[in-house]
Order: sequence, then structure tokens, then C-alpha cells
Amino acid sequence: MLEEQERDHAPYEGPVDLPDQHEPEEEDGHDDRPSLADDVLALLEDGKTYADAEMAFQKSRAGYAANRLKGAIAFGLGAFGVLHLALIAMTVGLVIALIPIVGPWIATAIVTLGLVALGVIMLRQLKARIDDVRAAFSDSNDE
Repeated sequence: MLEEQERDHAPYEGPVDLPDQHEPEEEDGHDDRPSLADDVLALLEDGKTYADAEMAFQKSRAGYAANRLKGAIAFGLGAFGVLHLALIAMTVGLVIALIPIVGPWIATAIVTLGLVALGVIMLRQLKARIDDVRAAFSDSNDE
């Protein structure tokens, strides 16, 4: 019976999870694996490569944003100019429309006083907004 057990079980030759073509390493004192210093140097090199790539990406992104911002500013100034001309045309048209009713000098005075009143209202709103911003950034003891 002991002979049957020995025939059924092959002698143990090594770990069972190794592939069939695995050849055990020879113990000659020479190790081909990288050392910790090699790993650290490789990590530093990879970090430098990553930093260089990130810097190039951020430069290209900043250049793209600056280019788009220049275009946006140009269109914003163009829109402001066109709206300004439209308001001038409306003012002149209002004066021309009032001339037959009240005369040229009074029509000019009415439009001028209306625009001044509108400007004063807008300046008060601007001052209120600026005061709100100042209050937000001032010390709480100043209130």
C-alpha cells in the first residue's frame, strides 16, 4: 500500500503556481533586478518628464485662453461702440421728435435733463454697490 501511494504522488519539485516553463534562478550572486536607487532615479526622471509635459500643456492652454480673450475683448468693445451709437441716435431722434411740440431749445433741455437724471440714478446705484463691496472687505469693528 505504501508503494501505491508513492506511485500516485510525484515528488515535490517546487511551488505549484509557477508556469511550466519556469526555470529557477541560479544563485550566482549577480541580481538583474533594479536596485532601490535605480527605482528612485527612475521615479525622479518620470516626475521630471511629467512636470515638463504639464508645463507645456499649461503654456498651450494659457496661449489658447489669451487668444480667445483677445477676440472676446474685441467683440465686447465693438458691441459697446454699436450700443453707444444707438443711444446717441435715440437721443437725437428724441430731440427731433420733441422739436415740433416744444421747440428746439426746450426739446434739447428736456432730453438733457432726462439723461442727467438717469445718470444720477445710475451713479447712486454704482455707489451703493461699491459700498457693499467695501463693507464686505472691511473689518467688522468699523461698522
